[in-house]
Amino acid sequence: MSISVALFDLDDTLFAHRAAVDLGIRGHRRTLGHAIAEASDDATESARWTDLEELHYHRYLSGELDFEGQRQARARGFVEPYGVTLTDAEATRWFDTYFESYRAAWHLHDDALPCLDSLAARTPATRVGIITNGEIAIQGAKISTVSLIDRVEHVIASGEFGYAKPDPHIFHHACELFGVTPAEALYVGDRLATDALGAANAGLTGVWLDRDRTATTAQRDEARAAGVPVIHSLKELADLLD
Repeated sequence: MSISVALFDLDDTLFAHRAAVDLGIRGHRRTLGHAIAEASDDATESARWTDLEELHYHRYLSGELDFEGQRQARARGFVEPYGVTLTDAEATRWFDTYFESYRAAWHLHDDALPCLDSLAARTPATRVGIITNGEIAIQGAKISTVSLIDRVEHVIASGEFGYAKPDPHIFHHACELFGVTPAEALYVGDRLATDALGAANAGLTGVWLDRDRTATTAQRDEARAAGVPVIHSLKELADLLD
């Protein structure tokens, strides 16, 4: 059966989340107390902030923390090595200030719009949607800011729907919104397990975007065994469909 719907992950697939996070935390750090502001190793501090995001955001997705709680935990974890302790209110303000720096850096990956253009040019045009793990208010703001809102028919956010990737419910819900079977849809994401394998296990064609070419042999073997194609740029997607 031919593919008529292309579904995408948002962060680090279409939207350059990691780059914006890096720019955001570098800018925010320089507004803080002297020990944090003067820490010379930007790469180390950015990596530490990314690790805190991975840890606490997945605690939120699992239900261990609410959305605000994971933000507060990330703020506290970042300043803790400098002997700084934040109350709930202070942690919220800290994160809100960081978020403004992060938001100022929002942009798409360079291959996002060419990919969507190529899908629109197909005969018939391939319909497009987004499935994202996150809150609809935040993810929707990103989509509007980077001018994706008119490019997609449906946006499904786990915070609104109640199930997060890789749970098959969220993939099946997207297919229902488009009125197609899972076999008629593909899903592209930058995470092998959460995105590509999650979609494949739900009956869609899962596609893994390994943009940085960091896949291990074990990951490539796992993708191959699941029938998951691996691409290194979104520009490859139309050729994969053809």
